[in-house]
Amino acid sequence: MIKNFLRDESGASAAEYALILAIVGAAIATAMLLLGGEIRDSIVNAEAQIEAGQGDLAPAD
Repeated sequence: MIKNFLRDESGASAAEYALILAIVGAAIATAMLLLGGEIRDSIVNAEAQIEAGQGDLAPAD
């Protein structure tokens, strides 16, 4: 019974999924840190352009 338990590798799948999840999470966190400022600046720039052009738009019905 103990030999069978030691040879059982069914738990390896869960460990592999956890490792993949950790790697993907780290990649997302890194991307957020590297691109966060640029994304914020792009949104602020788009907002400023929309606000600047609001007088040219016809009112919505």
